Amino acid sequence: MDSVRSVEAASSSGDLDAVLRDLGSAARAAQRVMATASSDAKALALRVAADALRQQADALLAANALDLAEGCRKGLSAAATDRLHLDQGRVGMMASSLEEIAGLPDPVGRLLARFERPNGLVIERVATPLGVIGVIYESRPNVTADAGALCLKAGNAAILRGGSESFHSTRAIYACLLQGLRAAGLPEAAISLVPTRDRAAVGAMLAGLGGAIDVIVPRGGRALVERVEREARVPVFAHLEGLVHIFVDRAADLGKALAIVVNSKMRRTGVCGAAETLLVDAACAGTHLKPLLAALLAAGCTVRGDAATQAADARVTPATEADWRTEYLDRILACRVVDGLEGAIDHIGTFGSHHTDCIVTEDEATAEAFLARVDSAIVVHNASTQFADGGEFGFGGEIGIATGRLHARGPVGVEQLTSFNYRVRGSGQIRP
Repeated sequence: MDSVRSVEAASSSGDLDAVLRDLGSAARAAQRVMATASSDAKALALRVAADALRQQADALLAANALDLAEGCRKGLSAAATDRLHLDQGRVGMMASSLEEIAGLPDPVGRLLARFERPNGLVIERVATPLGVIGVIYESRPNVTADAGALCLKAGNAAILRGGSESFHSTRAIYACLLQGLRAAGLPEAAISLVPTRDRAAVGAMLAGLGGAIDVIVPRGGRALVERVEREARVPVFAHLEGLVHIFVDRAADLGKALAIVVNSKMRRTGVCGAAETLLVDAACAGTHLKPLLAALLAAGCTVRGDAATQAADARVTPATEADWRTEYLDRILACRVVDGLEGAIDHIGTFGSHHTDCIVTEDEATAEAFLARVDSAIVVHNASTQFADGGEFGFGGEIGIATGRLHARGPVGVEQLTSFNYRVRGSGQIRP
């Protein structure tokens, strides 16, 4: 943990930029090793780290308790506290995620395409690592394990900067990742932690650490993402807020709709796949709206709605224009009655964040139209929006949900953390 102590010392001495540049140089050198690391070595590192998480769970929870106590003193919101909180179950899930990632096929070296030209040249498109990935995240200590593991599996080096809220938890998890790297004989700088709360570290990473960082992945609230997109001098995997919609179509099965809507909103309100707006087709509002509202209210959800929604249940409070644009991450939902599929698509196109949107319907043609026309990274038919998660996609975990349109979109797993090059094989050809 010498790098931890050196960065902390530098932070207090005003020489943070120089130490972070050194961190970037070490990560660049480590990535050259990781690019050709064997599948067995990468898998071993992840399995040892998973074992360490389980064996050191008590120490991890003690570190998390320090973060939770500090968060309580600072008035951290209930949603942020839930994201920060660790228990034995969540530590076990982190360990299982590392093991699942270890067991995935190695994404590096995959043959993506192969073709032969008339002149005899054989051209292959082969998956390669992205390089050095800077990950800047808030609150969620599990991102430390997920991001480090996914980057490692894809042959990258990772520079992780966790939020100040999870400072102690992040360091404890990082120590387990280091155990895995050492056991596998891989360079420790393959996963680096910026263990300072100094916000200047974020600015240095966004500047690229002297050319060391190839890609930045932000995972946090709107303020963080907007800062990253505004200041970054390297490419960014955009992850905007999750303004997640569920549209209950006129052909929706009411039982399915009730289960899907309540689960999408209330299973965990602080995750980015949690539903924030319910849209109900005017053609079924007479039969579906009241039961949906009653189920949400009974589950402890506050509902803010338009005039039609308020008329259906007196407990609904008026929605304002701001409610259609708000990611609550809390036990609050906005609800609106819309004029069929076109009304739903218009609302989502106006207020959505291109994250995850869902339709509940038994009409296959309507479902296919929704899936084709809603421009979001994840579009769902008849299932909870809480499945918007890399682990649920079989990726073992995720760094985040990319809402942009270039390179990666949706859950960012090992395949999304690779690029490719063309390998051209000849037998002496020259160009006339």
